Amino acid sequence: MKRYTREYLEKHPEKKGKDIEATRKACEKFKDRPASLMNFVEGTRFTPAKRESRRSPYRHLLEPRSGGIAFVLSAMGGCMRKILDVTIVYPDSAPGMWEFLSGRSTRIVVRIEILPVDTALVSDDPDDTEVRERINLWLNGLWLKKDGMIEGILNGARG
Repeated sequence: MKRYTREYLEKHPEKKGKDIEATRKACEKFKDRPASLMNFVEGTRFTPAKRESRRSPYRHLLEPRSGGIAFVLSAMGGCMRKILDVTIVYPDSAPGMWEFLSGRSTRIVVRIEILPVDTALVSDDPDDTEVRERINLWLNGLWLKKDGMIEGILNGARG
């Protein structure tokens, strides 16, 4: 799949919708087979400096970006049955890759919540502003809850 920037699509309007079309075709292959799709809505590497520079309203998270989820739900929402919300916390500090691979990480806490796919978040158009707003509200509510859970884990409470 090829994702295009807004600027590119302004110069090449014939490409608009091609990414959705390709994803929908791929989705057809998975209707009868189990499949998983990962979406890192805040990126993959959190640092306090990055949180500050992006002015995240959350204490332990970067602000989520809804574009990828809006795209996936518009392309595959009808195929998806559940969303797994995975939170990974390193209470004793995040290990480097070598420490992680060599088994020297101390504690890793993983919380997984199974969420239904809310049909109010699904649209055929990934640029649908009403649906995008609902996704933003849903994600920010999820992030508020997740931020509190992380705080509890870091404070030694059972999260």
